[in-house]
Amino acid sequence: MPKPSHTRLPLKARGSHRVLEKQSPTRAAKPAMAPDFDIPLPDSNDRLSAFEKSLVVLEAIVGHRTPVGLPDLTAELRLPRQTIHRVLQQLSAAGLLVCDPSRDRYAIGPRLNRLALAAMLTRNQGAPVRAILAATVSKVGETCNIGVLEGLEFVYLDRIEAEWSLRVHLTAGSRVPSYCTSGGKVLLAWMERDVREALIRSTKLAAFTPTTITSAATLCQELERIRKEGYAINDEEFTVGIVGAAVPVLDRSGRALGALALHGPSPRLSVPGARDRVPILKSAARQLAEVWGV
Repeated sequence: MPKPSHTRLPLKARGSHRVLEKQSPTRAAKPAMAPDFDIPLPDSNDRLSAFEKSLVVLEAIVGHRTPVGLPDLTAELRLPRQTIHRVLQQLSAAGLLVCDPSRDRYAIGPRLNRLALAAMLTRNQGAPVRAILAATVSKVGETCNIGVLEGLEFVYLDRIEAEWSLRVHLTAGSRVPSYCTSGGKVLLAWMERDVREALIRSTKLAAFTPTTITSAATLCQELERIRKEGYAINDEEFTVGIVGAAVPVLDRSGRALGALALHGPSPRLSVPGARDRVPILKSAARQLAEVWGV
């Protein structure tokens, strides 16, 4: 008897990315959940290396806003179920993913969080980001910073001081509460509403100044307003005498990857003055998104 031939898995173009699809008269099931961005696969290879498969699975999970299971990943990526399962086990063992055993769904792990934050903090990414930050400082005349959220903390990735004797001294890597700083508030505003509200209601909102928002309900209303207007204002909510403004750095799908903020002492920078500088921040934020390739 002749030996059965092996079915090949050709790369088939679909949308702006490529997926592996077995030739069959039966159409593959539509994935239950779509990721927030396309997952690029090699253009010319008809087989993926072990590393490429791991990367594709990892990117797919990062692209989902909630934990995702093996069936959804199988339908979405068109890779063999056993291959995806093996990759999930390896990534989980390495700490890059975590598995909820009660639901058998996977989410980003602590090691991947640390790696992502370290990648944003490192200076080993060329000069464009810092050049944009320096140009923004020159235009607004106040100290500017770029930061991201980690839990309910706003973490400074980079910061350039204005040429004034009166200023606040913070450095890259510094952490401040997100709910009472402009950069933190703008990123909270761009979170999924249910996730954000659960995070806020599970945390005690301590008062740092008389203007700190300490009511969860009031803060949620403030964040809705920020999301609608596209920027946040810090009216001496973390430090008495310090006013700030911030805008999100958005990717093509509208997700906030970070925040660009300015702040200065209230004798020099008023709330209306901070608000007047928001268009400059928005322009710089678009430049940052281009540099980051998002």
